[in-house]
Amino acid sequence: MMRSMLMIVLVSMLVGCGNGEEEARQDLAGSPNILLIVADDLGYSDIGPFGGEIATPTLDTLAREGLTFSNFHVLPTCSPSRSVLLSGVDNHLAGLGTMGEIMTPEMEGHPGYVGHLNFEVAALPEVLRAAGYHTYMAGKWHLGSEEATSPYARGFEETFALVPGGGSHWNDRRPLSPPQTMIYRRNGNIVASLPDDFYSTKDYTDHLLEWIASDHGDGKPFFAYLSYTAPHDPLHAPREYIEKYAGKYDDGWDALRETRLERLKALGIVADGTQAFPRLPNVKAWDAMSEDKKREHARDMEVYAAMIDYMDEQIARVIDRLKETGEYENTLILFFSDNGANGALPTAYPGQTEEFLNSFDNSLENRGLVNSFIEQGPGWAQASMSPGRMFKAFTSEGGIRSPCLVKVPGQSTNAGTMNHSFFHVRDITPTILDFAGVPHPRKIGERKIRPLQGNSVLDLFVGKTQAAYAGADEVGYELFGLKAFFVGDWKILWMPEPFGTGEWELFDVKQDPAEMNDLSAQHPDRLEEMIARWEQYKKDNGVLDISYDLSDIE
Repeated sequence: MMRSMLMIVLVSMLVGCGNGEEEARQDLAGSPNILLIVADDLGYSDIGPFGGEIATPTLDTLAREGLTFSNFHVLPTCSPSRSVLLSGVDNHLAGLGTMGEIMTPEMEGHPGYVGHLNFEVAALPEVLRAAGYHTYMAGKWHLGSEEATSPYARGFEETFALVPGGGSHWNDRRPLSPPQTMIYRRNGNIVASLPDDFYSTKDYTDHLLEWIASDHGDGKPFFAYLSYTAPHDPLHAPREYIEKYAGKYDDGWDALRETRLERLKALGIVADGTQAFPRLPNVKAWDAMSEDKKREHARDMEVYAAMIDYMDEQIARVIDRLKETGEYENTLILFFSDNGANGALPTAYPGQTEEFLNSFDNSLENRGLVNSFIEQGPGWAQASMSPGRMFKAFTSEGGIRSPCLVKVPGQSTNAGTMNHSFFHVRDITPTILDFAGVPHPRKIGERKIRPLQGNSVLDLFVGKTQAAYAGADEVGYELFGLKAFFVGDWKILWMPEPFGTGEWELFDVKQDPAEMNDLSAQHPDRLEEMIARWEQYKKDNGVLDISYDLSDIE
């Protein structure tokens, strides 16, 4: 039934190319809406459907009414992941071979390293808007700082966007480090000031609801990109939400890492014999810390949990509105995180100074409130990514495995089930286009567009198959000199000391998601073949061989 509808939409659009706006609206009547919700630095096991203890009733319901995907992979950090999300091609081809904040002289002149979503790719909203969709974006952009590279310039008709990667969630707009500036843009124009009661998660949601309401009933479907900055540091949440979690994390990160792992086992997400990657050497055992340090770190995790709890409530506002207007059953909803939980300290941000960090009030009473700068840190991030190795910024599973929830329109025969097949963030744009019945363009105006590298996994979403397309689990990675390549359940991983061995390692990630048992000596031929595949990936995607200083992210 759904496939028939999609084909009708596609044919009508192809036949109607060049028709007036009224005819385009008529062609799109009844076409599905798309709601894409992306959390920022959310951990794999934080939310209820993945065993988390944080209250996420909205996401719990979404999982019951839709599908949960346990083997969805993203990129290690924000902007590279988002470039793949909105283009359907590798980050090195989309312009984010590195983050814009971490450019080196060797990258000069390379279109894959311009630090913004380049114009060799079609941005998903450009394609959908040209087909007649309303396109809305509220939240974090991080794919270009200038007006010409803003979301408004890349196909979104209504935007309220945080331009850089993060900063204060309140109206004071304090950045992540002194050289950065917290710029918000409203439809390309810089926002001069924020409301006194501004809180990022609330205000992003307010804007999106306003746009959906203003266009409701005009016969056009919408694509809405709700790009929260929660729970990215600095960790901030309303006081009453923080207080809900008082004492919740007093047992510490060692206990939480093991508790989360046991819940993942109980849900069948990881095998019974799985062990969590050990606590990192630079992270103290919880019981070895002073009581004052324990209280501070426990509060940090309370604030982190409060941010996710609050975000879940805001998602409920959007879903409730869709139900009130009769649009819920005609909306594809996707939810996931852009990368793993963030274990880096604030000192890792480029240009950071001790003077800047000392200017905040991080007293126990003020942690998580206005004028504080606290973070999850490596101890809690390891717990959030349990059983994974490392966290955000790394090509190990702790950096690139994300929780993923999908709700397709109507009643699904596979609702409430969990799927363990591999698919990748590069497949999201092709799937949304397939779902909407919109072809990917070869050109936009005079711009020649790169073809998609990902493929549609719509059949997986609607339950027609139990595995994604052939080749979905063959994916290469490179970021900050860290490398990986997947073929099925096999993965090769290269990370320098002290994060890895400085040599290629080989893992069966189905049996060993913590990547602790290097099988390269047992399977040298497989290792050699996969290294050759990575070298071809490097050539095909214009990956530069650059050395990075990773000392700040230990």
